[in-house]
Amino acid sequence: MLIRKYDFEIYADYHQFYLEDETSPHDTGQIWTKETHEQMLAVSEKLVAIGTARNENVFVTIEFHDAEPILELEKFSRINECSLEVVSNKLILARCTEYLPDATRIEVEPSIYRVRILYGNLETVKDDCEGDDFYVLQLWKDAEMREILTLKP
Repeated sequence: MLIRKYDFEIYADYHQFYLEDETSPHDTGQIWTKETHEQMLAVSEKLVAIGTARNENVFVTIEFHDAEPILELEKFSRINECSLEVVSNKLILARCTEYLPDATRIEVEPSIYRVRILYGNLETVKDDCEGDDFYVLQLWKDAEMREILTLKP
């Protein structure tokens, strides 16, 4: 069941944005490789870097669920999952080049979370500028850190 939901518009500079624990080292210099670019997802300690189809403003929805939500494969262009450890009580949603003290914060309970990233309408993106792509991040508590999965390539 959906517990709470937040909607944002964020500038995806360098084709990415981040969801991270407030205590994350925020070091993304080594996580983007050819493989992670193709997957549109890179993960490091307490940080999830989500790749985007455009280097423009994109719509991002963050949903918190009490359990794993139903997977809706047909509604999205791509689907990835990963784990995120939150040791503080704040998640940060940030642009790649954002000054972190000014970034959006969301209060959460410290825990391990499973993060499902749903990439919508990727096929509408033209010339890196125009498109109707959007990104939904579904989070729920999980018992342990697990591997990254691509549920829909």
